[in-house]
Amino acid sequence: MPRILVSEELAESGLAKMRAAGHEVDVRVGLSPEELRQAIKGAHALVVRSATNVDDALLAAGPDLIVVGRAGVGLDNVDIEAATRRGVMVANAPESNIVSAAEHTMAMLLAVARNVPQAHAALVQGRWERSKWEGVELFDKVLGVAGLGRIGKLVAQRAAGFGMRIMAYDPYVSEERARAMNIELVDLDTLVEQSDFLTIHLPKTKETVGLIDAAAMARAKNSLRIINVARGGIVDEADLADAVKNGVIAGAALDVFSKEPMTDSPLFGIDGIVVTPHLGASTTEAQDRAGDHIADQINLALAGDFVPYAVNISAADANETIKPYLPLAERLGSLFASAAATDITELEIIATGEIGAYDTSLLTLSAMKGFFGGRVDEQVTYVNAPQIAEKLGVKVKETKVAGAGNSDYVNLVTLRAGTHSIAATLVGQRRQARIVLVDDHITDVPPSDHMLVVRNDDRPGVIGLVGTLLGNHNVNIADMDVGRALTPGTALMVIAPTAEVTEDVQNELRAAPGIIEVIALRG
Repeated sequence: MPRILVSEELAESGLAKMRAAGHEVDVRVGLSPEELRQAIKGAHALVVRSATNVDDALLAAGPDLIVVGRAGVGLDNVDIEAATRRGVMVANAPESNIVSAAEHTMAMLLAVARNVPQAHAALVQGRWERSKWEGVELFDKVLGVAGLGRIGKLVAQRAAGFGMRIMAYDPYVSEERARAMNIELVDLDTLVEQSDFLTIHLPKTKETVGLIDAAAMARAKNSLRIINVARGGIVDEADLADAVKNGVIAGAALDVFSKEPMTDSPLFGIDGIVVTPHLGASTTEAQDRAGDHIADQINLALAGDFVPYAVNISAADANETIKPYLPLAERLGSLFASAAATDITELEIIATGEIGAYDTSLLTLSAMKGFFGGRVDEQVTYVNAPQIAEKLGVKVKETKVAGAGNSDYVNLVTLRAGTHSIAATLVGQRRQARIVLVDDHITDVPPSDHMLVVRNDDRPGVIGLVGTLLGNHNVNIADMDVGRALTPGTALMVIAPTAEVTEDVQNELRAAPGIIEVIALRG
């Protein structure tokens, strides 16, 4: 039974989903780093939120780990590079809290515009200060959105409802896409200079840390108010405190900080600055959604399926046309690992037919996962398959042939390396897997865990010889097909025995007259 270690609080519905999938769910909240390194031994999955630091040392302590799941959006606390190097999948729940974060951004926007927290504090302390806490309207003001991703787009939509004019900076969004949302796309300097309110929705990277600093704020209007509900440190907090105190800008609202928990900051106590303790995702709905979403990702990963929100897999999710062919590609890769020479330098993976018109990167990864899984002792995953190929000196070539590349089959998955090749497809309403080409010989046989490929002279009596020899050794044949050569001279038998054929029997076959080659396939 796969064991899932949960190191932080998770919604009960998420825990129930993982248990219902047959997994042991071990909830161990509040462990020290050393205790966590002990607890992770033997765990196949680790579920964290934002407080657990998943570094290389922790990953090294869990050699059985398949996946790390972050029940939330950001992954600042997970060493993705180290996880990838170790073949550990990293997944998050990027859509679990987007509504909550967008709504909290609007709450902070309104709070800093109308000085709500300051006026509240004064009133409950017995001071009626109407004139002191005069605010500004949102109507007809420019809202600058730095980062037009999932949350940024929701904020822009909601701000438009207040009659705000929206400008945005995002190098990954096209002009056409922005125009469709009635958003003016500008560079970052222009955004800072022209905005009345600036809301941050960028990821925290080496490039974005300290992005909004004293120099940036010096270019802004003195009426600018900055809102950050994204990641702490993108706005330089010391520079921000000075800018508000000295009237360089009018105010700010922050939900995130460079270090958390943050209980002592130069920002605290400054009129015009509103702060909250990282509440962006702190709604009942977001917490439940994060637990449910990450449970789904963990269950998929432990089942060996593709995980849509895995961040360290070099492939996009497959569409409905491609998905049925993923298990076939992996099975074909496993079988072909036995057929290809040990010293190959190139593996070609070919998608022909309707599937060739789509992104086949995940199909290629599936075939690689099966192929290299049959060649190395370590666990091969969607994550580390490209690294293993590179380590073995094998160049993987992805080829797509859209349309009827082979008129006999609507779709075909082919693996080719050196002098050997194998191809398979799915047939019928039940989409049954069939191996239809082996070394350019036409055949038709379902894949099996143990198979023999016998290439022989194309002359009478050889099929009977092979059948008799196997029968003499009590080898029962479940399926068999005789391949017709695309070029005359040789024939090929693809045999699916009910059990593995020993090396001694294989050698006896190789020594029989008319037999050119015997290859044992193990899937």
